[in-house]
Amino acid sequence: MTRIADRFAALKAEGRGALVTFLEGYDPDPATSMAILRGLPAAGADVIEIGVPFTDPMADGPSIQRGGLRALKAGATLAGVLAMVRDFRKDNATTPIVLMGYYNPILSYGTERFCTDAAASGVDGLIIVDVPPEEADEVEPLTKANNLDLIRLIAPTTDDARLPRVLAATTGFVYYVSITGITGTRSASGADLAAAMPRLRKHTDLPICIGFGIRTPEQAAEAARLSDGAVVGTALVDTLAESLDENGRAKPDTVRKVLDRVRALAEAIRATPKAA
Repeated sequence: MTRIADRFAALKAEGRGALVTFLEGYDPDPATSMAILRGLPAAGADVIEIGVPFTDPMADGPSIQRGGLRALKAGATLAGVLAMVRDFRKDNATTPIVLMGYYNPILSYGTERFCTDAAASGVDGLIIVDVPPEEADEVEPLTKANNLDLIRLIAPTTDDARLPRVLAATTGFVYYVSITGITGTRSASGADLAAAMPRLRKHTDLPICIGFGIRTPEQAAEAARLSDGAVVGTALVDTLAESLDENGRAKPDTVRKVLDRVRALAEAIRATPKAA
């Protein structure tokens, strides 16, 4: 059992969905990013996604792109993000951590070395946006060997012919992209989400988390009610960005403002029983 499997099993027993939070590593600077990361579990994050900053993030909307650029300007590297995870694990051995990003930095780091180092650092899963199952031959055996879950994205446009292939190659949980498009640009309706879930459930017993376009506590609660979790990223990156000074530097209340936003999302999810 991985930390991811353990966490979703515990949440299922509680009868509620997960809050999965996303923020870019090193945004807006290493110390602030680390302080937020350490504070996320107590604020209500059940699973933590850390974005690995990259110059060409094809799936990310303007807010996360800007967060990634702030992080790169602050010196973000893949090795630096792994160091953040190691520091986090000194005080927290239970909260699952997923790295989300693109293959280019991993390839540059060395895929085998990366998977070994990620597991040793305390990473539990990977979302590599631009590596579909058909092109994962270099990655998949290494993630299995290092007990790293390889979490796949499923879109509304993933048709019934391809869906079983993608889900069969997925471990940890399924990340359902609720819209066609990039992050943070619009939101799916509850009716659309409710209609999508049975189609996925026919092909997998894994937990399903809904992301892209989930901004408010109400939207997060509805997504977590219909699935097994809500992924919130752009709203948190925006909260962080709005707290910065005119030079893009963190202010004394930056960490608190981000964690307060997480608390509001967590409280809404925890107050909403899952759908039968």
